[in-house]
Amino acid sequence: MNDLASATSSASTKLFHGGLRYLEYFEIRLVREALIERETLLRAMPHISWPMRFVLPYHKDMRFEGSTPTSKILNIAMLWMKGRRPAWLIRLGLFMYDTLGGRKILPGTTTVDLRTALEGEGIEDRFEKAYEYSDCWIEDSRLVVLNARDAENRGAKIMERTKVISTIRHDDHWVVQLLDQDTGEETTICAKMLVNAAGPWVGDIIQTKVRLNSSEGVRLVRGSHIVTKRLFEHDKSYFFQGTDGRIIFAIPYETDFTLIGTTDAEQDDPNVKPVCTDAERDYLISFANQYFKRDITADDVVWRYSGVRPLYDDGAKSATAATRDYTLKVDTDGGAPILNIFGGKITTYRRLAQSALGMISPFFEDVSADWTASVPLPGGDFPVDGVATLIADLKQANPLLDDPWAKRLVRAYGTDAKNVTTNAKSAADLGQDFGASLTEAEVTWLMDHEYARRGEDVVWRRNKLGLRMTDDQIANLDGWMVARSNAA
Repeated sequence: MNDLASATSSASTKLFHGGLRYLEYFEIRLVREALIERETLLRAMPHISWPMRFVLPYHKDMRFEGSTPTSKILNIAMLWMKGRRPAWLIRLGLFMYDTLGGRKILPGTTTVDLRTALEGEGIEDRFEKAYEYSDCWIEDSRLVVLNARDAENRGAKIMERTKVISTIRHDDHWVVQLLDQDTGEETTICAKMLVNAAGPWVGDIIQTKVRLNSSEGVRLVRGSHIVTKRLFEHDKSYFFQGTDGRIIFAIPYETDFTLIGTTDAEQDDPNVKPVCTDAERDYLISFANQYFKRDITADDVVWRYSGVRPLYDDGAKSATAATRDYTLKVDTDGGAPILNIFGGKITTYRRLAQSALGMISPFFEDVSADWTASVPLPGGDFPVDGVATLIADLKQANPLLDDPWAKRLVRAYGTDAKNVTTNAKSAADLGQDFGASLTEAEVTWLMDHEYARRGEDVVWRRNKLGLRMTDDQIANLDGWMVARSNAA
């Protein structure tokens, strides 16, 4: 109903990961599916996703001491009361993490001596050892846009900023009233079947738009993040355990920053914009300060954001314990079918879609998603280890690009980067300079091929240049885009 990825899908922790801590809740199937999916997705989008190593420090108080069964049990109980996982449990979890998914690309778990390794330089001295394991980074909002582009290439019609305002159910079809929120124009369409993939609004759609008598629902959980100035001089991430039983990540972000998150807080209303509160900011700062030598303060925070996870409501006592698995339900009572999608996580988005099409197929002919595991997203038609070659080729074709600029373009557009720059020989060939290496040529591409309409679409969802641009620069960009749209 707004820009693509303007809600939850641009407010994640930006990881393709199996979910190491989900093993504690015996979500074995979900973890295995996610672990397998990581490498499938890496091959499909090597420009916007790449391997990342995670360093999990542990302290001697995470080990259990004693020789008798009773002493061991008591010590384990004390560790759990402190919110810590004992070393043996971490090793077991990482062994399962390494083996459940059948890794072929990602390296397995190793140990790190924090007393001598670069990864230990900024960590408190009480942490002498760490485990290091693999997961993957993903540019979450670009993932949404590239899926939309791919769908459009295959015949879909993408109607961004268009809201469903009412539906009428008939025996063999739906009548759906749509509102273009930019122009105010209303449109009526007919559909043989509806798929309610509205994320946090899935329950609202069920209750107020299609008016189903359903007991299924979602639990809205707010996850907040902070972005600070760069906290460490390497490209690996940290996995930190808290005394409250939760975990957070500290991740290298946009070259000069560190991303820290996330929280788990209940959110009652999907229509209330989620924000990272001062309390959540301070919680993340305090959590990270249990590990880093140099204390972070609120002054180090350059940006914060929050998103609402639409978790399937399984009745769990806490937001942290609520399942990250997905549930699909087809309703045919009273007329044409509707598929409602509850829950899910970014890593299993393709598997969820494949399952959804499996439930849709009885109502249509020749519907299959079995081919999606081997097809790259737009710009991703190159090898997983081919980024450096693409950067070198782009620089050769565009001599004015320096390394950071060329890398940014390749990491955003992959093999399409050459179409964005059009072999520019001079700055004039790229048109107006909006700041932070964003040019008229790139913005034109984003408007013509990636559904961007406003400045914030570009600098916060198609890329993250908002971290480097001033308010005046963003306002100038927005005005230019509006004028271009009006002229068209």
